[in-house]
Amino acid sequence: MRVNGLSVAPRVSNYWFCFEGNTIVTESDYKVWMCVICGWVYEEEKGNPEEGLAPGTRWEDVPEFWVCPDCGAGKEDFEMIEL
Repeated sequence: MRVNGLSVAPRVSNYWFCFEGNTIVTESDYKVWMCVICGWVYEEEKGNPEEGLAPGTRWEDVPEFWVCPDCGAGKEDFEMIEL
């Protein structure tokens, strides 16, 4: 199966395994980004299908012109956070 151009192995226990080149990326490697204007959260693991961002879409792969669905802030107004 392919997600966002990456080969993805089926879910095994509670993990998805993606292959980026020769590197295995587990769901725990995904990052979370928060809008500093309104607090809306983008989780790479979940993506945002309503906005055309498939699950597993990395922040760097989100289009430059994309804006926060809640307040319209640009990508430059997001910071990576730890949950």
